[in-house]
Amino acid sequence: MATTVVDDVSTDEHDPEHPSGGAVGSSRALAWLLVITGAAGLLAAWVVTLDKIELLKNPEFQPGCNFNSIVSCGSIMESDQASAFGFPNPMLGLVTYGMVIAIGMGLVAGARYPRWFWLGLNAGTLFGVGFCTWLQYQSLYVIGSLCVWCCLAWVATIVMFCYVTLHNIRNRFLPAPEGLRNGLLEFHWVPPVLWIGIIGMLVLTRWWSVFVG
Repeated sequence: MATTVVDDVSTDEHDPEHPSGGAVGSSRALAWLLVITGAAGLLAAWVVTLDKIELLKNPEFQPGCNFNSIVSCGSIMESDQASAFGFPNPMLGLVTYGMVIAIGMGLVAGARYPRWFWLGLNAGTLFGVGFCTWLQYQSLYVIGSLCVWCCLAWVATIVMFCYVTLHNIRNRFLPAPEGLRNGLLEFHWVPPVLWIGIIGMLVLTRWWSVFVG
């Protein structure tokens, strides 16, 4: 079941279970997962960027995803957290999600990348989920609003990170006890589903009176 997503193809000289420096590819499932999650994140970043531009031109502009006081993209865009690095956050997404799509399409075409490349991708996705986690906290407990496009980017980044990490564990690029490794390979869907489920529960508990009222 797990090998559907994480079964990889290595160079002829290297055992895929024990790579020792050779370039490593991936299954088509993982390649397309990177393309799809990258495209979802890019779409979210693109829409938010366009809305941000409109908001800068016209302070009275109301983004299409302003549904109520809770689901209010405009409130997120106008917050200080929306420009955490001194420029609008979606601009970072336009670059990084585009890179993920390019990597995924390369894998679809049969590309193979060395260990350092896979670890670099893992580090990038780790930064991504770390940043998303910070934004989630800010949205729920500081700003007090949600952006549906941001939520799409959060989900895409979490799934991306989980499966890139799993790929590296499978190929022993990242150390892990054998029991944990086998468990993750068999039940690869559990971490992303549990992670996203926890976020959903935090959203529900944060605005329980609104949702049940």
